[in-house]
Amino acid sequence: MEEIDIAVIGGGPAGLRAAEVAAGMGRSVTIFDGKPSVGRKFLVAGKGGLNLTHDGSLETFVSNYHGGRSWSYLIRDFDNSALRDWCHELGLETFQASSGRVYPKALKGAPVLRAWLARLRELGVNICPRHLWAELLPGKILRFENGAEFRAKAVIFALGGGSWPKTGSDGGWVEKFQRMGITCKPLVASNCGWECNWGAEVLAAAEGMPIKNIVVKAGKTTVSGELLVTRYGLEGGSIYALGRELREMEAPVIHIDFKPTFSCEQLVDKLGEVSGDMIKAAIRRWKLSAAAAAILADRKAATPAELAGLAKSCGIPLNQPRPIEEAISSAGGVLWEELDEDLMLRKLPGVFVCGEMVDWDAPTGGYLLQAAFATGTRAGRAASGS
Repeated sequence: MEEIDIAVIGGGPAGLRAAEVAAGMGRSVTIFDGKPSVGRKFLVAGKGGLNLTHDGSLETFVSNYHGGRSWSYLIRDFDNSALRDWCHELGLETFQASSGRVYPKALKGAPVLRAWLARLRELGVNICPRHLWAELLPGKILRFENGAEFRAKAVIFALGGGSWPKTGSDGGWVEKFQRMGITCKPLVASNCGWECNWGAEVLAAAEGMPIKNIVVKAGKTTVSGELLVTRYGLEGGSIYALGRELREMEAPVIHIDFKPTFSCEQLVDKLGEVSGDMIKAAIRRWKLSAAAAAILADRKAATPAELAGLAKSCGIPLNQPRPIEEAISSAGGVLWEELDEDLMLRKLPGVFVCGEMVDWDAPTGGYLLQAAFATGTRAGRAASGS
């Protein structure tokens, strides 16, 4: 059996970052990944523009994370400024959009991954693809599905959550961890669309159309943004941000304010006298979008005041989130109680967990990748001292 120094199981952003940190501290690192190549989910995340992180102070930044202990110490390890500096050190410029989101200038993930892998090679990191992890035996012996076995001095697990299973992030590790006595919360879809029952007339008029410049509320949480009407329900940043609140509701429902800059009284005044179709008048006088108009028309308001009230708070009952396979990220995973402050498993000294395997949740906007880098940094540094 081959003896190795530090083993990183999983070649996503958290695993690659953990390997980079450990190798930079002089340790010999081997990355194992079940797929033919590493960084596959990282590349998927970059297809529409690789959102590396987000601007903001530490206090504001960490307020976007839910689950577990305070995130301040984890993000402080490797914050949004450090992530931009890291990208610059790879020779890649970044820019900040008006939304506060930060991207590499090339936008895509491929140039970043190529430069990152080149750095790992310079640091002497060994990458073993097609090594699907099967079992962890006493003495930190790693067994893989291809029959290979290695004994490591320290092990860092970075196997991802349950979203985008084609990239290797399929959540198959949960059952294995539970067999090792590690308590895990079931993985659930996060940052995903939700299903609802649209009428045929709404779909005919609004399917595939955005609803912009709105305010959406679920429970005690309110967000501004936009939504997209789909055949099965709703997609878009606003509903992604409300996912945690919606999952906790016995009967999930959102309320949309289609005209947040106006009061009900102002909307009634703007509508004025209407002798014909109120929705057609509202389209002109309120500048309602086609999708918003279709949804309001389905409610069949009887008076201008009733229509204005619906425009300010239109309730849409939801059925369930879309399948985890379609989600941008997942929530659930290894409970924080199983980990010490260095993300080491209390029951398995010298074995660490990072990235989306841990039970936390955050919205899109750069917070997901930032957490992968930050937890990878913490685990890589801690494993190097073990």
